[in-house]
Amino acid sequence: MPAKVYIVYYSMYGHVETLAREILRGANSVEGVEAKLWQIPETLPPEELVRLRAPPKSDVPIINPFKLPVADGFVFGFPTRLGMMAAQFKAFLDSTQYLWKAQMLAGKPAGIFYSTSCQGVGQETAPFTAITQLVHHGMIFVPIGYTFGPGMFEMKEPKGGSPYGAGTYTGDGSRQPAELELQQAFHQGNHIATIIKKFKEDAHPIFTLHNRGY
Repeated sequence: MPAKVYIVYYSMYGHVETLAREILRGANSVEGVEAKLWQIPETLPPEELVRLRAPPKSDVPIINPFKLPVADGFVFGFPTRLGMMAAQFKAFLDSTQYLWKAQMLAGKPAGIFYSTSCQGVGQETAPFTAITQLVHHGMIFVPIGYTFGPGMFEMKEPKGGSPYGAGTYTGDGSRQPAELELQQAFHQGNHIATIIKKFKEDAHPIFTLHNRGY
């Protein structure tokens, strides 16, 4: 059975979804891995989305929390609000309380990617504060570290991302992920998929689905 990697994200204007698609490509480039895109439910009413000039959602399927235990690992993506994950993604994680109670996600590797409007509004604080969600579920945080190589030290052009995970700058909303940011997202997908596959191959019986819960 292939290792199942779920890339679960929220994207209001499409920047995070663009990164998600590159992470998907990177994950599926690993032999023995089956990666899939999921978006979380929107919490804002339609009239508010119109006011914010948000484009229509894509046709990526919407996930509910009870589908999460099927995956062997995750990459979670979100835009930032005031230096932290968007409320929509926090609401989705808040809805996983039954999975938390039974520790259904314990032992599963998980990574994080994100977008911010500029350099000083959450490229590190957003993923750093998001780790608490993984910890309470018993998931294993997998950063990219500096495995992206020289691309981590690029100074000639704006580049989002950090050792925590891939990222992008949106500016006033018109800026789209740059080529280097897309390459970093692809790398993250490949990197974490390799690790998730290894975890699945070496999984101890204590971490099987049937042995979880109270």
